[in-house]
Amino acid sequence: MSPNQKITTQNGKPADGFCEWLAQGRDALRKGDRTRIDLLIAGSRFLSHNPLERLTVSAICKVAGVAHGTFYLYFKDRNDLVGAVLGAFVDYVQLQMRAAARCVGDTTRNTTDAYMLVFEAHPALMKSLVAAGDAFPEARAAFQRLNHDWIEAVVGNAMRSDKGALRSRPDLMRRAYALGGMVDQYLTALFVTNDPWVRDLSQDRSEVVDMLTDLWKRGMAQ
Repeated sequence: MSPNQKITTQNGKPADGFCEWLAQGRDALRKGDRTRIDLLIAGSRFLSHNPLERLTVSAICKVAGVAHGTFYLYFKDRNDLVGAVLGAFVDYVQLQMRAAARCVGDTTRNTTDAYMLVFEAHPALMKSLVAAGDAFPEARAAFQRLNHDWIEAVVGNAMRSDKGALRSRPDLMRRAYALGGMVDQYLTALFVTNDPWVRDLSQDRSEVVDMLTDLWKRGMAQ
C-alpha cells in the first residue's frame, strides 16, 4: 500500500486493519491460542465503539463467544486485556509507520501520513491510547512506549542531518516530544472529538499531511 492510499472498505468507511492483522495466522494456531486471539479481537472491536470505562469481562466474553470463566484462563482482569490489546495496537502502529518509512519519497511525510491513516481508521483505539488514565496503567504505558520509540527514531534522523547535528540530543528530544503532542492534539480534534472548526480547516487531506510534515521538519531542523 502506498503511503498516500486511504484505508477504506467497499462502503467507503475506514477498514479495521488492526483486527485483520491480529487475525493473521489464527486458523493455524492451537485452539487455546485461537481463543486468546479471539478475546484480543473482541477487545479491539469493543474499544472501537465504546470508551475504556465501559469495558467489562462479560461484554468481551459476549463479543468473543466464550464462557465467562474461559476469559480468566488468558487474562487476570479487564485491565490485563486492555493492556494486551493496546500493546498489540502499538506494535501495529509502529509496523505501519516503519513500512511507510521504506516507501519511495519523503520519509517524514510518508510516516506522518501513515500515522494519520491509523488515526483515521482507528479513532476510538487511538483515543484509548491518548486518554488512558491512572485506571489503565497498561494502556498509558503502551502509549508512552509508542511515543518514546517514535521520538528516538525522529531524533536519530535529526542528529544525522546537517542542521540537527548542531543541536544537543536533549534539545532534540524535547522538541520531538512537543511536536508529537501537537500532532496528537490536532489529529484527536479531527478524528476523535470531531471539532467542527478543525474539520472545516482539514477538508484537503493532502494539505493537512503537508502541514504536519512541515511542523516536524521546521521544529527539528531550526
